[in-house]
Amino acid sequence: MTRSLTAPLILIADDSRDTREMYAHYLSIVGYRVDTAEDGREVAVKARVSRPDAILMDLNMPNVDGWGAMKELQGNPQTARIPVIVLTGHELKDHLKRAALAGGACAFLVKPCLPERLERELAACISARLDAGGRSRGTATPE
Repeated sequence: MTRSLTAPLILIADDSRDTREMYAHYLSIVGYRVDTAEDGREVAVKARVSRPDAILMDLNMPNVDGWGAMKELQGNPQTARIPVIVLTGHELKDHLKRAALAGGACAFLVKPCLPERLERELAACISARLDAGGRSRGTATPE
């Protein structure tokens, strides 16, 4: 299914191919354009090039983990305003959630996460970015 260039672009970063494919398939069906990355290093490169409307990111990844990727994204003016949703298999511990939100994440979700909840969080983060005057290629919700 081909998506309009105005549909929001979501970059999914997870070292699990199954996780990337599952969420990419769902988000594509509901109208988002999707790209994927296997680790934090690839996230940073792809974010600079494609400037996604939001990033869905695991914390545990090889090479550069989600924490390092968020730090790099926040430190680069080209990527600092891209909303990051953390989607992790870690138990929901208050200190992890606080650290992720303090590190620049706009939301913190725990796997397994129902796709509908993920979709709501993505829409909210993209909408908040637009309300704050951030750049977006698309709209706050998918077509």
